[in-house]
Amino acid sequence: MVNGPSPAFQTQRQAAFDAARVGQTFTYRRTFTDGDLSLFCGLTGDLNHFHLDEEFAAGAPFGRRIVPGLLPASMVTHIGGLMGFLAAEMHFEFLAPVYVGDTVTCVVRFTGKDEARRRVLCAATLTNQAGGVVIRASFGGFPTQPRLRPDSPPAD
Repeated sequence: MVNGPSPAFQTQRQAAFDAARVGQTFTYRRTFTDGDLSLFCGLTGDLNHFHLDEEFAAGAPFGRRIVPGLLPASMVTHIGGLMGFLAAEMHFEFLAPVYVGDTVTCVVRFTGKDEARRRVLCAATLTNQAGGVVIRASFGGFPTQPRLRPDSPPAD
């Protein structure tokens, strides 16, 4: 049986919520490798031919293998993990393929605060090395123990 959060945890969570400022941004960048794709497909069981079969993918609309969408989408969890963020909801829009060798930049921005539920609302934009938007996301949840500084202070 769960007894609920301790008073110390509640204080920590409130401090993290209070410190969150609308407009703050956080950035993470990585290049996706064939090894990343193989590990992700193996872990998730996503054995789709679009990801693993060069011959099939060559004749498909993207012309070559694509990285599973949830792999780059999970970049928001890297930022969230460094913020001790417990997600309550996540929404993704997959706009363009990500290929092995692509470098994707994920920028998360605090877009709002729900004072009643002590939730922080966020938006994320993921772009490839050419500046094309590949994924847009929105999510909300609870920051608890930030270990990541924002890129810059929010504009007032």
